Amino acid sequence: MCDYSLHNVVSRSAKVGEKLVSTKFSNSLTRGFAAIGEPGVAVCLLPGTEVAFAREVEYERGWAFGRTQKIAEKVARFRQINMDRPDVHHDALEFPNGQMVLVTKLFEGQDVTVLQMPAVPASAHETDEQKAASLVS
Repeated sequence: MCDYSLHNVVSRSAKVGEKLVSTKFSNSLTRGFAAIGEPGVAVCLLPGTEVAFAREVEYERGWAFGRTQKIAEKVARFRQINMDRPDVHHDALEFPNGQMVLVTKLFEGQDVTVLQMPAVPASAHETDEQKAASLVS
């Protein structure tokens, strides 16, 4: 939801329709998302959350600082990757072409809108019903 290196940053969950900006937090080396007007608060996304960038996405390529890579696609789905490796960043964006970009590699100042959140069962009973329904189909 929020990368391990943001655990020392105040955080909250994202909301549908919310405007976010990619940022570097003052007490972390990691980049993430903050709400417009809340620069010190990390906004955490659930895996499966869909976001739309206002313009072409720019990110650092590899470990060479300053090498810019661009993606023309503006819609992405939030994912967590490499969860079996506690020593690396996990927060990533998956684009329609299958390309994954770590959130911490995004350049600062990119505007993003939360399009939709993943469906989450409201109760344990609803979870059981969803599992039973998936077995029938």
